[in-house]
Amino acid sequence: MARVKMLLVEDDAALAELLVFHFKREDFEVTHTPDGEEALLLARESTPDIVLLDWMVEGISGIEVCRRLRRSPETANVPIIMLTARGEEEDRVRGLETGADDYVTKPFSPRELVARVGAVLRRVRPALAGEALIYADIEMDTVGHKVRRAGEVVSLGPTEFRLLKHFLEHPGWVFSRERLLDAVWGHDSDIESRTVDVHIRRLRKAINIGDRPDIIRTVRSAGYSLDAGG
Repeated sequence: MARVKMLLVEDDAALAELLVFHFKREDFEVTHTPDGEEALLLARESTPDIVLLDWMVEGISGIEVCRRLRRSPETANVPIIMLTARGEEEDRVRGLETGADDYVTKPFSPRELVARVGAVLRRVRPALAGEALIYADIEMDTVGHKVRRAGEVVSLGPTEFRLLKHFLEHPGWVFSRERLLDAVWGHDSDIESRTVDVHIRRLRKAINIGDRPDIIRTVRSAGYSLDAGG
């Protein structure tokens, strides 16, 4: 399973060092910044799997960072946990309404925070919490390299398997052809973007077995999404 990429936005140097230690020990890939503006730049350069975000940081506030991350298509669905000394109900509600997935009040134990992060990932990004990727009636065993839909075995080629795996790791996200090329074929690939359409058609043909609904949504002028409600 790929390492979870965490963006830690915390301007308390001692606390940040402690959290980096604990999460790296749990095999997280941690990028740390004390600055809100830099956090937005880092998130744009490399989309994190989860963000730990202090309310009061250098530059723009954590609450504004959260708001901007939610407005950006690349980070709109990235889980965010707010870290703050503000324990009042009004502040907690404000943080959650801005888009945070969870809210941890200081002081807290690093072990508790690790557990809270794991709980959020299992709920919001189940692909990062285990070896089985499940969405709607599709289940992928990433170790056994097997796929089932509604209990029936689905036969996929290697490229279609990687493509479906990427979708299952980001359900509901809309990916352009260029982003799919980077994620599935690699940054150095010289394959034309229209090749993605060919493999999407093959993937659809394979997984839309019987009278199952088409679960891959085409978003005009944007790309493709794994969307059971689409």
